[in-house]
Amino acid sequence: MNMMNPDISLSSEIPETEPERQYYYIEKAKTYVAKLSEELGRRPTFCVTTFGCQMNARDSEKLVGILERIGYTEEAAEEKADFVIYNTCTVRENANMRVYGRLGQLNRVKKKNPHMMIGLCGCMMQEPKVVEKLRKSYRFVDLIFGTHNIYKFAELIVTCFESKRMVIDIWKDTDRIVEDLPSERKFSFKSGVNIMFGCNNFCSYCIVPYVRGRERSRDPRAIIREIERLVADGVVEVMLLGQNVNSYGKTLEEPMTFAELLQEIEKIEGLKRIRFMTSHPKDLSDELIEVMKNSKKICRHLHLPMQSGSTEILKKMNRRYTKEQYLELVTKIREAMPDISLTTDIIVGFPGETEEDFLETLDVVQKVRYDSAFTFIYSKRTGTPAATMENQIPQDVIKDRFDRLLEEVQNISAEVCSVHTGKIMTALVESINDHDASLVTGRLNNNLLVHFPGDETLIGKLVDVKLDECKGFYYIGTQV
Repeated sequence: MNMMNPDISLSSEIPETEPERQYYYIEKAKTYVAKLSEELGRRPTFCVTTFGCQMNARDSEKLVGILERIGYTEEAAEEKADFVIYNTCTVRENANMRVYGRLGQLNRVKKKNPHMMIGLCGCMMQEPKVVEKLRKSYRFVDLIFGTHNIYKFAELIVTCFESKRMVIDIWKDTDRIVEDLPSERKFSFKSGVNIMFGCNNFCSYCIVPYVRGRERSRDPRAIIREIERLVADGVVEVMLLGQNVNSYGKTLEEPMTFAELLQEIEKIEGLKRIRFMTSHPKDLSDELIEVMKNSKKICRHLHLPMQSGSTEILKKMNRRYTKEQYLELVTKIREAMPDISLTTDIIVGFPGETEEDFLETLDVVQKVRYDSAFTFIYSKRTGTPAATMENQIPQDVIKDRFDRLLEEVQNISAEVCSVHTGKIMTALVESINDHDASLVTGRLNNNLLVHFPGDETLIGKLVDVKLDECKGFYYIGTQV
């Protein structure tokens, strides 16, 4: 992985600076894991389970990198693992309930395997009431930490081995970004790359700014260095990650726009594709549209969350754009890139949403004609302004609107996606097809999937495929 590998001695003083301090604790953790290995008569195992977004998935790769570095080996079944970690999400209430349910099952397993360790991290752990509940009712959990200090994972593991008690390390916020720590990618040919952390938008329904903290951008040189290393290791596609990539660079000592960062990344030799998410409409600049238009590597796909088509509801959501401004932006994007694939997020049943508000949302869907849309029923999150708003919508009304929206989205999507039938396009082959082992699954530049005959030797390769038949959200094709 070409990772930084400083010469660390356990007999020397504990380093004050990062990441040297964490490499010291990696070495120290190795000694405890080696001892555990002797007791068990085998290498201890771990299972990292990820809930939530691609940011969490990227964080989990960092956890896996540390665990493998200190001597653990991966185990797919969590009930068989010696160290189970849940990297949690808290965007919706039911995500929390799933974690509590899984913990209850793990408790029974741990009673039979006293050496087993259980760790919890991620967004859910940034909620004080959650940590308090875990402290009182889930005493069998060994380690609890949040989103801001994930880089301290090795240090926290050592504390667990030494203290033999529940270790809780939660930071309310941070401005720190620690680079050059181990990471183990899930895919050899593509990778997520964090370009920023946190969020300053405070949409009234969203818990993310409270659990991910204030916005902070990574140094562009560190981003470029990471991508260069990834490309040298076989990566052909990167996904740039941030809660709002369009506001990248505002916290840097030498400000740099997201469009400027993209231009620098484009120069990296060997990198074939660049994707990014998520884009907040209020910050999407003319400069970015121009850079995307002229790029040879940026994929022709833009995820542009609308959330609602009603200006009144958008105001209550604190989205800071109107229906008209959103539609103007879409027109501008489509004029520059007629072949762009647009996807979106839509929330149904936000407090105060009337039938007229909902029809405004349908109107935007009909005007924009998205390639696909992620549709969500509004989920009340305690701690957000929307949770205490009046006129919470009855569930039967929400379900009716949700079903109508879904039908409209699916009908339009099938029409929009089918326009590529008969074309030859390039696909990055990602896997063997889940339902038919004689097929492989590839992702097109516009983010659509295509399934076509092939074997595992094609995985990670860019191949030309004729799109024979559209099946709504995906294609059946033939390699050419």
